[in-house]
Amino acid sequence: MQFKKIKSIDDLDQVLAKAQKDNQVVMLDFYADWCVSCKVIERIVFGNNDVINRMKNVIAVQADVTKNDATDKALMAKFNIIGPPGILFFKAGIEHRSQRIVGEINAQEFLEHLNKVK
Repeated sequence: MQFKKIKSIDDLDQVLAKAQKDNQVVMLDFYADWCVSCKVIERIVFGNNDVINRMKNVIAVQADVTKNDATDKALMAKFNIIGPPGILFFKAGIEHRSQRIVGEINAQEFLEHLNKVK
């Protein structure tokens, strides 16, 4: 799956503004190289062909917080994310907190979760 990489709150705001105009859902994945669960999700979920096909109409955005610098911390703090993995869904520029995924998930659970994302 192809992700648009972002670093800051401003980067995310730009993606959300464009998606809102196009009436698209945005998925934000918090990722870090040192996060074992992130690597599992990347391989098992985001590498799954069914997930890739189902995500065609979703803008997939990834915040790489590996450095855990001030910009990373500000982005995580904005959404009360302590650390990755965390997957957030936005519609009309607003996060749907009830659809947030924190921790590991497998491909089938992710597909079932996507069915609830409107």
